[in-house]
Amino acid sequence: MAELAELLSEDRVVLDASAATWQDAIKVAGRPLEQDGIAEPAYTESMIANVESNGPYIVVAPGFAFAHARSSSAVHRTGMSWVRLAHPVEFGHKTNDPVTLVVALAATDAGAHTAAMAQLAKVLGDPARRSALDAATTPAEVMNLLGATPTAAQTPAATSPGSGAAQTPAKTNNLILTVCGNGLGTSLFLKNTLEQVLQTWGWAPFITVEATDTISAKGKAKSADLILTSGEIARTLGDVGVPVKVIDNFTSTAEVDDALRDSYDV
Repeated sequence: MAELAELLSEDRVVLDASAATWQDAIKVAGRPLEQDGIAEPAYTESMIANVESNGPYIVVAPGFAFAHARSSSAVHRTGMSWVRLAHPVEFGHKTNDPVTLVVALAATDAGAHTAAMAQLAKVLGDPARRSALDAATTPAEVMNLLGATPTAAQTPAATSPGSGAAQTPAKTNNLILTVCGNGLGTSLFLKNTLEQVLQTWGWAPFITVEATDTISAKGKAKSADLILTSGEIARTLGDVGVPVKVIDNFTSTAEVDDALRDSYDV
């Protein structure tokens, strides 16, 4: 699986870009992918259409949008771009707007970039590194920060639920689904954060986490204990027969921890 440094290069890091609307912001993020031959303009249009169809669920953390769409013939190889906006832009997300950072992903399949997504989620969940990235003055500095060792000060961490935490909960299907519109972008962010919490609890050996899309999730839901997703995707899913927990900040272990405690009554 590709690491973050393999999918992003200095020539695809754009700092202090101008964008009047969220559509403009996605177009700016898509341009380096087009210029590098990673994707065609049609893919950029697909990223915009994804938000138009599914809502601003790609705004997965305060100030951060992860633009992406389903793989298609318009994607030639897997790659990413990093765009810091000169001025914040509203995407329409009720808690995470306005956006100052847009990372765009073009992927040829659903699996090659999972390691990079895990790295990116940890970077953006680290307040010190996020602040440093917001203040970076050159693409080289951004790349250096993305490859740096995480700082000690992370977002509020999950804590063990107490005695017996290393035992799987009763009446479990041993499966949690993280869901987004396409199953290859934001759901992987949430999957990584959830796995961090399960590791802290000692439940990681017992519960499988699967990132998936809305259509697949409806078919798999009854085999799962619960679903974690965004508010927009939760409305799309509707009643699927299992609890659907809305997460606002996909990089927050504390928020995911709260959702699990409520679901498993610990």
